Formats: sequence, C-alpha cells, structure tokens
Amino acid sequence: MGDGKSYPLFYCMTMQIQLEQTEKELKMRNFSPKTITIYLCGLRRYFEYKVVDIRAYDENSIKSFLAHLASRGSSPQTRNTFLSAIKFYYRDVMKTTPRFEIRSAKKNRYLPVVLSRSEIDVILNSTSNTKHRLLLALAYGAGLRVSEVVALRIYDIDLNELTIHIKQAKGNKDRISVCPSTLVAGMRELIADRDGSEYVFRSEQGGGLTTRTAQKTFDHALEKSGVSKPATFHSLRHSFATHLLENGVDTRYVQELLGHQNIRTTQLYTQVTNPMLKKIKSPLG
Repeated sequence: MGDGKSYPLFYCMTMQIQLEQTEKELKMRNFSPKTITIYLCGLRRYFEYKVVDIRAYDENSIKSFLAHLASRGSSPQTRNTFLSAIKFYYRDVMKTTPRFEIRSAKKNRYLPVVLSRSEIDVILNSTSNTKHRLLLALAYGAGLRVSEVVALRIYDIDLNELTIHIKQAKGNKDRISVCPSTLVAGMRELIADRDGSEYVFRSEQGGGLTTRTAQKTFDHALEKSGVSKPATFHSLRHSFATHLLENGVDTRYVQELLGHQNIRTTQLYTQVTNPMLKKIKSPLG
C-alpha cells in the first residue's frame, strides 16, 4: 500500500471500492482533476491509518490522523485539504450527517516574494529566446498562474481589446484579465498564420509547454539576471498584484483580475505595498 505495511485482501478491496465511489462522486460534482487527485491521496492515507471499519465516522480517529500528519511535518494546508477530503467522504459518499467539530489548522502566513519593476525588466531581458520572454512577460503583465499561461489558446487572447480570457482556472472558474499593449506586436508575430485553437506557447514536440518547462524558463532567467531574491514563477503574479495596488487600482478590481474568491487573499498584498509603512523612518535613521 506504499507504507511498508501489509493489509488483508478484504480490507484492500473495501478501501479500493470506497476510493472509486469517492472519485465518481467528485467527478459528478465537477471537481478539478488536481483536487480529485489530492482528495483521493488524503483519503487513502486516512484509510491506511484508520484500518478498522473505515466506513464508520470516528472523530477521534480523524483527530489522531491529523496529529500524526503534523508530527510527520505535513503543512497546515495539506492537513486542511485532507480534512476536507475526509469530510467529503462521510458527508457526500457515505451520506452520514455528523457534526464536524474538528477545526481546520491555522495556516502559516508569509508575505509573498515581490519583484520590483526594475528587477522584472532585468529578468525579462535575461532571456534571448523571444517565445520565452513573451511567456514570462505575459504571465507578469496579466497576473497569470503558470498553469494558466501554458494553457492559453490563441483564441483566448484579444489583441484588439487587450483582454485575455482565462478558462476553467483554479476553482473551475473563468475570468478576464488584461493584456499589456507593449506585448501586442510580439504576440502578433508569435501567433501569425496559426489556427486559433492552437496553444499560444507551443513546445518543440507540438502541443503546449508543460508547467515544469515554464518554471525552468523562469528559473534560468532569474539565475542569469543576478536578482538574488528567492523568487519563483508565481512571484510574477505576486508582482503584478502589488504593482497594480501601488498604481492606485482598487483592491476589488485586483481581486477580479487575479480570480481570488476571497478578498482577504488579495488584501495580503496591501501589506507589501502599504505606503504609510514605507514612509516611517527607523529610529536608527
């Protein structure tokens, strides 16, 4: 089962049946493939931990499992996701109606790594590959996640209206973002004489680039740029949000452009760009 333990055959069959039923229910409810994979992983680990009568709701077993995960170094986010999977199983698959008194773990709050405008310029100019430079520039200029930028089709971008239609992004939601006017000429050249259904950023083998390839592209540009911040591809999105707020764009508009469900997620960036804090001088001078 992946943990070095051996289990009776009947138990393995029971667990597999429960996982298949859960997967079917998740698909019927239109959960994303990524969420389904994570939920099934968490549920499998819970079943392997509980072993006895996995179909019966047992609050103490769930709490013990979550404590076990914490002792093994699992992040609060992982534990909360696994708890959501367990809740889904008992509520929506087993059709039990327990009162879940188990509270989610408090998440660690870290300020995002934000690149300055000059650092963005240096990073973009550190790659000589036009397609790669446009990839990074569009991710920054539109606030796109790495999975969103590699999934873009040509018909998703309206270069006349300067808009980008991001389809079925996180949470299976569509949204509209802005397309930088400075990229129009380069984008027109990149997609010239190509079918609208093609990926904007094609791989050498055909099809779209993988997220890993896009991440490596950023890592390589960052290394060449000499920028020392511990930035990742997602830092381009963080920087987009922060720079818009610095330009005076209302937080709710930034929330829509980023596709955040909760405005509190967007408000995290106000801590990075708070002008009042930046005006305070240290007592040291």
